[in-house]
This record gives sequence, structure tokens and C-alpha cells, in this order.
Amino acid sequence: MSGTATIWLLGAVSVFLAAASASRYYVSTNSLAVLILALSLYTLGNLMMIRLMRESGLGVAISASAIAQLILINIVAVTVFGERPPLPQVVGMAIGMVAFALMLWPTPR
Repeated sequence: MSGTATIWLLGAVSVFLAAASASRYYVSTNSLAVLILALSLYTLGNLMMIRLMRESGLGVAISASAIAQLILINIVAVTVFGERPPLPQVVGMAIGMVAFALMLWPTPR
């Protein structure tokens, strides 16, 4: 994955994390403004993913984004919202981290 694609990946994942956090906050507050914010962030994240797919291809872009979000949103869930994932989910996240590292591992062309 190129440097530009990595920057787009970090940006898209950050936007999706903000969107997921806003969605979780909406569940607690039932505020229409928070729902609109969450939906706007998801839209922006998907538009950013289009650029990322151009840079690195569909498979790598979607897979890397999904795994990064899986790991990071669970960190947010634990630290911000006080949720506690059970052991099988923690093991799944660990496997996801290994998969993420293998996807981004440099390969000779």
C-alpha cells in the first residue's frame, strides 16, 4: 500500500470511527441532530473509500478499512462507552490484527 493510500486509509477510518461513535451516542440520546451527524460522517467516509479503492484496489482497501475499524472501534467501545467484549471477540480482534499486518506487509513486485 502506497503512502498516499495509507493516508487515505487513516482518514477514512478516523471518519468511520467518529460516525460509529456518533451512532452509539444517538442510541443513548435519541437526538435527530446526532443521527444526521452520524449519517453525514458515514457518507463522507464512503466517499473517501472511493479514493482509497482507486489507490490500492477494492480488496485491500475494504479489507484493511474493515479490520482497522474492527480493532479501533472496540478500543473506543471499551475506553469511552465502558463496554467489555467477551474473550472470543478479543481473540477475533487479535486474529484481525495479524490479518491486517499481513495485508499491509510489503511485497516485491
